[in-house]
Amino acid sequence: MEDRLRLLYSLQKIDSSLDELRDLKGDLPKIVADLVQKVKERIGEKHALEETVKAALVRRDATDTEILSLREKAEKYKTQQFEVKTNRQYDMLAREIDAAQEAVARMTKELELLEGRATVARDDAARLVPEIETLEGELADQRNQLEAVNKEHEEEELKLKHEREKIVVRIKPADLTMYERIRKAKDGRAVVAVKRRACGGCYNRVPPQKVLELRKNDMFMTCERCGRILVSDEITEAASPI
Repeated sequence: MEDRLRLLYSLQKIDSSLDELRDLKGDLPKIVADLVQKVKERIGEKHALEETVKAALVRRDATDTEILSLREKAEKYKTQQFEVKTNRQYDMLAREIDAAQEAVARMTKELELLEGRATVARDDAARLVPEIETLEGELADQRNQLEAVNKEHEEEELKLKHEREKIVVRIKPADLTMYERIRKAKDGRAVVAVKRRACGGCYNRVPPQKVLELRKNDMFMTCERCGRILVSDEITEAASPI
């Protein structure tokens, strides 16, 4: 049991040091992640608008071709009207001409709508360009700051992570689960020493009898107030240095 307590306290020391390194980075990791997401979203919006422009122009060209074809047919039918022999043939051609002209009028309106859609989407895409450039500039700046901080403490952080891996494999799964649960609930501090008969986490007074029992190092004992794991001076002094 003493070894289990010593391992958990050593893990806590390493995790506390890693937490301090993370605190040095401040909000930079979150800021970088948020900017990456914003840039991705804006580029996605711009791409979607460009696809809208492309689709509208393709449809516009196809409609324009159909209009030309219909006008040619209407002119052809008008010429044929002078060549027909009966009123029935003349009326049939007149209906074809009317149908072609109606289709041309409908498609001409569609052309206007397609042109308008393409113009709006093109303008919206253009307005996104400076916003994307600004966001990318901010992202590059924040990344540089984060990289500088990371580089400054990279060796120390790698050493701590390596030490953590070596300790974690020696800890019982149930102990590690308990440790992680308390650490998550208590702002990163799951294992604390009793100092001057008080919990090193919440500073609540620990009863004398409990202090005596704690020094036996033969069981897990938690603070009655905050629930953190308590360890004796013997454990803290025997813990592996970082």
